[in-house]
Amino acid sequence: MKTHQERMARKKEVIDARIAKATEERGVLILLKGNGKGKSSSAFGTMARAVGHGQRAAVVQFSKGRLETGEYKLFKDHPQIDWYVMGHGFTWETQDKEQDIKAAEQAWAKAEQLLQDEQYDILIFDEMSYMFKYKYLELAPVLAALQARPNKQNVMITGRVMPEGLEEVADTISSIRDERHAFRLGVKAQEGIEY
Repeated sequence: MKTHQERMARKKEVIDARIAKATEERGVLILLKGNGKGKSSSAFGTMARAVGHGQRAAVVQFSKGRLETGEYKLFKDHPQIDWYVMGHGFTWETQDKEQDIKAAEQAWAKAEQLLQDEQYDILIFDEMSYMFKYKYLELAPVLAALQARPNKQNVMITGRVMPEGLEEVADTISSIRDERHAFRLGVKAQEGIEY
């Protein structure tokens, strides 16, 4: 029977071999999807990590806008982060399709501009996937801009459901599953937890 030290030494060999094979240096496209809580929180946590390493970041929020979120309040004045709240709230709140389409187009115009600017190391496109679900944006121009972005630029896109074309070009896809949510138990959304 192998000792703990022998098992860990073997595991280290396997992991070191994987690390040695990963030699390409470029930005990645990360999709955070699923019906569970924490997609935006994960993206902003990753952004905080990047900023901690001296990187420059930008956020485009496609749907949020009704309330100032805690992360917006924390990061809005940070010198390494540019933050754009472009939405007017979720479509079921606004109930104005033309306004929502116009807001999506304005948000995409800002996002497209950021995707061409190599000063940004990481971009967060929060709740962008809804723009495709509700057909407020066409996918083809987004895919073209993502593929033409600066080589070292990282992009994270959040939202429940991602279009197939976006998943095909993504480097990393994380699916956040909902097992239970306090809201369904009758607990009111609260500052610091939901927003």
